[in-house]
This record gives sequence, structure tokens and C-alpha cells, in this order.
Amino acid sequence: MSQTEAFKEHIIQGNLCKGSYITVGAAMLDGQTITGAHVNLPLKTLNRHGLIAGATGTGKTKTLQVLAENLSEKGVPVLLMDMKGDLSGIAKASEGHPKIDERHAKIGLPFEPKDFPVELLTLSEQNGVRLRATVSEFGPVLFSRIIDATDAQAGIIAILFKYCDDKSLPLLDLKDFKKVLQYATDEGKEEIQDLYGRISTASAGAILRKVVQLEQQGADIFFGEKSFDVDDLLRLDDNGRGKINIIRLTDIQDRPQLFSTFMLSLLAEIYSTFPEQGDSDQPELVIFIDEAHLIFKEASKALHSQIESIVKLIRSKGVGLYFVTQNPTDVPDGVLSQLGLKIQHALRAFTAKDRKAIKLTAENYPDSEYYDTKEVLTTLGTGEALVSALDEKGRPTPLAATMMRAPMSRMDILTDAEIEEINRKSALAPKYNDTVDRESAYELLNAKIKKAESEEAKEKAKEERATVSKSSRTSSRSNTTEKAIIKVLTSATVIRGVLGILGKLIK
Repeated sequence: MSQTEAFKEHIIQGNLCKGSYITVGAAMLDGQTITGAHVNLPLKTLNRHGLIAGATGTGKTKTLQVLAENLSEKGVPVLLMDMKGDLSGIAKASEGHPKIDERHAKIGLPFEPKDFPVELLTLSEQNGVRLRATVSEFGPVLFSRIIDATDAQAGIIAILFKYCDDKSLPLLDLKDFKKVLQYATDEGKEEIQDLYGRISTASAGAILRKVVQLEQQGADIFFGEKSFDVDDLLRLDDNGRGKINIIRLTDIQDRPQLFSTFMLSLLAEIYSTFPEQGDSDQPELVIFIDEAHLIFKEASKALHSQIESIVKLIRSKGVGLYFVTQNPTDVPDGVLSQLGLKIQHALRAFTAKDRKAIKLTAENYPDSEYYDTKEVLTTLGTGEALVSALDEKGRPTPLAATMMRAPMSRMDILTDAEIEEINRKSALAPKYNDTVDRESAYELLNAKIKKAESEEAKEKAKEERATVSKSSRTSSRSNTTEKAIIKVLTSATVIRGVLGILGKLIK
């Protein structure tokens, strides 16, 4: 048996699946695609998370698109983070191309252009279904971690949340939180101190500055009602295909804190609401986080720790998390160690730092008698990737330099008219796009302050009236005495008596 035949047999046997699977391409040896040596990803292990990495222009986005399409075909809903705006084309079928036909002939797979059921979501004012969450849903711990609060500041935040719970004050948006914070250091200072202890004015000021910073990144749009129900991510279309939910993030690339805030709240909500799945045949939901370095680069250590914990725990809910980034080193080691699937596109060795990164990346892949991993990582072409997955028993599949299949949908953005059409047909837009601003902590506390000020004003007026009345009575008594004396002194009897005495004295 030749080396090529042995390699083909090695790949085929290592990619056998009893259950459903996705074929991502065909293995390559010495730069040549081995037709029929298909690289498969079992659906059963796709909740074990994954990584799609590679330098700019090497095909990461197309790989993401292929995975999303094929998951949808298998009835698995998908959530995508679209940072660059080029994933919306999934809603329309590919126009095809001779190069695509050539690629698929080498792989040994037919190419069938298709469109897919897409829901466009947004965190900002962009066209799409609005995603929101209330401050209360975050809770004090998560909210503290988002703003990178110190222990002392986190303690104050916990007190504010407790006070709002005890007094039935809904914390819906950042306006509510700021009002409670202001109340705790001003009008309600004594009340809160009696109930929960003293709140430092300096710490409260520091918290306020951090909240304002969050607002400046656009979080005031995100916090509020109506809260997004994560069960709406699990919908199928009429043909049983999973909905591909695309969050349009093109306008928040420079606001990583908002992005990480949203991601953490979403993952926390999914973890707390989804039921335990155990070992199911396929994931309930797969989430692709594009430009993942934006989350980790700006996130605090506490936030890193929170994300790490969620990554470890959320797979038991049947949810797979896939991080898409330029370099595996962008992802913290604690998260990287939890990723079962790795699809590594080419890396470029321009600097000593790049070469070091390549060496570290190569060490994350299983050994292969057919490849020098470090060399392969730098020689892969566009649309080629090094793939390491888990089989149905959770064991690593054979390492394969893979010619990746092409997306079945359009590899370009939708027009404004096409986006408008999707939003017009959306079942979720009417549910979430109406702004709700019901009575919450801000309004209730303002009313309480106004009432207190009114009562205080009434009390002061009462005191002033009492003072005036007392003064008036005193003045009245004094006037009466004076009048009596004058009356006596001017009476005829007194005058006559005085005049008689004077007359005697004169004689």
C-alpha cells in the first residue's frame, strides 16, 4: 500500500460516524487533495466547543459560514456574531463559480447553492431585532464584574440591588441604577444606612464614573425592556432547518465593553434557563463568536474568570461555543483547554513573535506521522485548514490538513433592500422592537423624593405658621396691656386726682 493510500485509509477510518455528522472538506497530503478522504465532524461532540483561527484573508469567515449552514441543515439553530458585516449573505443562495465546482470536484462532494433561514439581530440602532436585557437580570455579581468594580464597590452594588428588591423598585436600565446610587448618597442616605450600613460617597462616585463609561459605549441602548428571551434562539423554520441568528455588530467594533457585556449576559442567561441535556445526539444551539479577541483583550480578570467558568459548564446545556480569531494565543489558556474542535487556517511568520506563536499553536495539535505541524501551519493556502476534532467517543480524530468546502450561500453582504425584506418578514421584530419604559426605580424614587420634599415643605410651613401665630399672640398681649395703661392714665378720675394734688402743692 502506497503512502497516499495508507493516508486515505487512515483519514477515512478516523472519521467514521454512526450518527449525524458534517463534512467540512477532504484531507490533503503533500499539498494534494485526496478525493474522498472526507473530514467529518460528529454532531454528538459539537457541544464540546471549538476554535476557528488564522491570519486575515485565509478563509476563517467562510469556514464559519460552512459550519453554520450545515448545522442549520441538520436542524441545529445557530447564533453568529457578525463583526465585519459579511455574514448576512447566508440568507441568499450562492451564485456559483467555476472555481467552486473545481474545489468540490477535488473534495468529492457535490455543490448545491442554497439560501438559509436568517434572523437579523442588533445591539444598536441598526436594522434588526433589538436585543435588550434589564439591569436586574444581570444581578449584583455580574454587574460588578462588567464594570470591573473593586470589592468595596461590589459590596455597595450588592446593597443597592438588595434595597431595590426589598422596596420593590425595578432596576430596568442604567438610568434606574444611577438614580438609586444618587438616592443612597443623598436623600435616602440615613434610610439605607439604618438598614444595610454606611455607603462611602467616594466609592459611590467611582461606581458612577464606571457606569457613565459603560453608557458612553452604548450600553444605555442595551439595558432596558423588553428583555430578549433566549428560547427565541432555538426556533426552526417550516422545513425543520435551524434558524441562523445573526447579530449585526459592525458599528460596535470600537466598543468592546458593550460586546463583552452582551456576551456574558447572554451566556449567563442561557446557562441559567436551558435544561440539562447530558449526552445528546446533537447540540441545542451553537454560538460563533467572531473577533473573539475583542472579548478577552478588554475584559477584566474577573470577567475572564466568569467566561472561563461558563465555557466549562454550558456544554452540559447542549450549547457549543466557537471562538473565531486571528491567533489561538488571543484566547486564554483556561478557555483554550476546553475546546474540542480546532480549525486552524494559515499563520504568517513575519516576526520572531509570529514564529513563537506558531510553535505554541503547533503544540496544541495531536502528533501526526504524515505532517510537520509547524511547517503545515505556514504553507496552507486560502480555504485550507488544519483540522482536529473529537470523534463520537470524545477521542481526537486524525490530524488533517483539509481542503475546506465552499459555502452554499452567498459569500457577500446583503443589500439594504434585502435586509429590509428580512426584517419585514421577521416574527421577532414586532415582539422586541417597541420601546417600553414602564414605571421603575427612577420614577418611583423621584416620586418618593418629591413626596418627601412636599411633606418637608408642609412641615416647614406649619412650623412657620406656629412661629408667626405665637409672635402674634405675644404682640397682641403687649398691645392690650399698653392700651389698658393708657386708658387708666387718661381716665377722668386719674386726671382729676393728679390735678387736685398739683393744686394743693401750688398753694
